[in-house]
Amino acid sequence: MNEAKVVLDREDLRRTLVRIAHEIVEQNPQQRLALVGIHRRGAHLARRLHGLVEEIAGAPVELGDVDISFYRDDLARRSASPVVNATHLQFPVDERTVIVVDDVLFTGRTVRAAIEALFDYGRPSCVQLAVLADRGHRELPIRPDYVGKNLPTNRGERVNVHVEELDGVDEVTITEPEEALV
Repeated sequence: MNEAKVVLDREDLRRTLVRIAHEIVEQNPQQRLALVGIHRRGAHLARRLHGLVEEIAGAPVELGDVDISFYRDDLARRSASPVVNATHLQFPVDERTVIVVDDVLFTGRTVRAAIEALFDYGRPSCVQLAVLADRGHRELPIRPDYVGKNLPTNRGERVNVHVEELDGVDEVTITEPEEALV
């Protein structure tokens, strides 16, 4: 068995989030911003980006998270019951630039579900996408506005994002299918 290949370590991940935060502020001057993370790891990344964006912008930025469990297009095909997390959007999304944050962009289906869930709460003036890793293999016409790292992968490989809050370590790894982590 091959070991997991580390493509971003703790320091790489920190620098990547700082760069994404700077790009968000530069691309959205004078905008009413909100960061909305997709459960689970996207929500933790959004919290980190939130502090960085507020610091760089010198202005308050709204923060929320969204659960997409019941918006997935494969819900009927999944064997197990979905793990449902609460959605937290304690601010109006109307007329606001909302940046959806996720850990890995793959087929685009998770992002589609997040946008659908977001629109149940209102009509943002603009929706942008920030991802830590873009691994390609899109099935829907979805393109990120902010990318931490492009990771060319084989379709069968797995990109694993580990965050300190859930996993005790900050890193991004690539594993072969038989080693893929759940």
